[in-house]
Amino acid sequence: MHDPRQKAQELLNEFRGDAYSYGLGVFEELGRHTAELGKRALFVGRLTSPWFAPLRERALKALKEAGVEVVGECQGAYPNAPLEDVYRMQSHILHKKPDVIVTVDAGSGIDAVKSAVTLAALGDVEPEINPFFGMGKVAEALDKHGRTLLPTVAVMLAASSGAHLTKYSNVTDIINGQKYLVIDEILTPTRAVFDYDVTTSQPDSLTQDGAFDGIGHCVEVYFGAGPDIEEKCRDICVAGVDLIIRGLLGVTEKPDDPEARMDLGLGTDLGGYAIMVGGTSGPHLNSFSLVDVVSHGRACALMEPYYTVFFAPAIEHKVRTVGEVYRKHGLITEDLDALTGRELGEAVARGMRELSLRVGFPDKLKDLPDMTPAHIDRCLKAAKNPALESKLKNMPVPLNADLVDEYMRPILEAGYEGDFSRIKNMD
Repeated sequence: MHDPRQKAQELLNEFRGDAYSYGLGVFEELGRHTAELGKRALFVGRLTSPWFAPLRERALKALKEAGVEVVGECQGAYPNAPLEDVYRMQSHILHKKPDVIVTVDAGSGIDAVKSAVTLAALGDVEPEINPFFGMGKVAEALDKHGRTLLPTVAVMLAASSGAHLTKYSNVTDIINGQKYLVIDEILTPTRAVFDYDVTTSQPDSLTQDGAFDGIGHCVEVYFGAGPDIEEKCRDICVAGVDLIIRGLLGVTEKPDDPEARMDLGLGTDLGGYAIMVGGTSGPHLNSFSLVDVVSHGRACALMEPYYTVFFAPAIEHKVRTVGEVYRKHGLITEDLDALTGRELGEAVARGMRELSLRVGFPDKLKDLPDMTPAHIDRCLKAAKNPALESKLKNMPVPLNADLVDEYMRPILEAGYEGDFSRIKNMD
């Protein structure tokens, strides 16, 4: 069996090739990548955060040495990429007129830039981002109006969403507490850099959230993969989840361990690759409606076990494959080969919950201080929204809007109480 690191590197090189610099000590590569795309850059980052100051200096120095002029600096987005930040960034782009965007941030900041670049190109046609919610609508509009997007260099700071490698822009309507998706291949950053060493400055909570987001990407895509992409998704999932669990347990014991940081970076990058091959499903969909009570990664960690129980009878071999990775790390003790169907699903789900408990995460929704039954209704309403229907279709047991109340409500209620018995499997 391949060492998971070796497998991860093979897969990532296949995925992005020379357009992506990753590993330890590669931060300054952002200068070269930017210079190959343009000479006038708008720099976007966490300018008001004290911890960002040394990274800003490193980035600006690398750009200067590469012959790139920084024509302006823009504050990055707050967590969950509020719509207000998207419009603010759009204004900076229109006024500074760069020929390349450099964003040095975590997932939300990079996601906000993707939508801001979209509006900078198409804002005279569609002044708001809402018409682009869903899949493929940006490229369609660009083609119709003869426009192009500014090239971007995304420098990732957190092992989590894979936003630096993907076509997704998650943005949030803060007033309504709902996250939405703009999905389009053309939103994928032109170049990307991720120096895994910079993640040692992250707080534990951000590291943990990112790890579980990465696991969700790998597992949900593999669970929903059709025959044409199943083998590829299995390879990505097994290596990714193996690395993330190893890295997460490693940083829990020693937060500044570079080897564990390497594992987390490679594993979550594979999660980014996964969501370019396939798509996430139920846990991610529900997380979009819980933005006001729990972080995204934590929401995925909470709901993943309950959907695994729901999916298990339909995808036994996939659930067993994922379960063996958890078993390898001592999170499951049962003989999974002796189990089938729902029984298998519950065993693997217990392993998933065990990982959450080991890092101090809750394992049921009602443990969240601000969680209410009304949030379950919000999740169900969002699941019926056509702009988010891709998540329903990606499930290995696909649902449509008419089936959401019958099958998703029991999953959410099970997640609320921490009780697998509430889940209703589909015949």
